[in-house]
Amino acid sequence: MAEFKNVTIVKKANVYFDGKVTSRTVVFPDGSRKTLGIMFPGDYEFGTAEKEVMEILSGDLEVLLPGEKGWKAITDGESFEVPAQAKFSVKVKTITDYCCSYYA
Repeated sequence: MAEFKNVTIVKKANVYFDGKVTSRTVVFPDGSRKTLGIMFPGDYEFGTAEKEVMEILSGDLEVLLPGEKGWKAITDGESFEVPAQAKFSVKVKTITDYCCSYYA
């Protein structure tokens, strides 16, 4: 989906790693939510309470998912899934535009 309609945007940004990763929360009429953000080049570790699907809109990164031994390259139009209550690492190679969807 290229655009979201009839949503609420939370004005306050989510800012991580000294501003190198930022996002805004989008809330849908059914209460579900997504975040839209930007990651600058660098190495980051994230934790998630809920199941999460991260879609890479543009950019280039590698991800190390829970239980995996090797890094996986992810680029424009690709996505990856992270289980609830997990940590994952990314190595962002170029400025990356992303959309995260959360599932309870």
